[in-house]
Amino acid sequence: MTLVQTQFRTARTHPAHGSAADPADAGGPQVWEDMTVEVALSVMTAARAGHLVVRDEDGLCTGLVHGVRLTAVRDSSGYTDRIRLRDIADLIGPLAPPAATAA
Repeated sequence: MTLVQTQFRTARTHPAHGSAADPADAGGPQVWEDMTVEVALSVMTAARAGHLVVRDEDGLCTGLVHGVRLTAVRDSSGYTDRIRLRDIADLIGPLAPPAATAA
């Protein structure tokens, strides 16, 4: 079983850790990329969140993953309970939404 560590943060700014406007601090549960898809879905359900902030082994944010994408992976024919978030890195989106293009 994988243990989940929850970190609560205040909105105060610390110079060494970026600003309060950092997309990683925007909200939502934060998980490590070595977490399995099944555990990530459980965390998302328990937190009643639509997405998770994914961090690498150094604690750096690597992106966001949405429940719809995790569910699609779990429901795919090639799914096993050993698939981890790092194994589906191509499904993890950027932290910030893409900039709107001018028409």
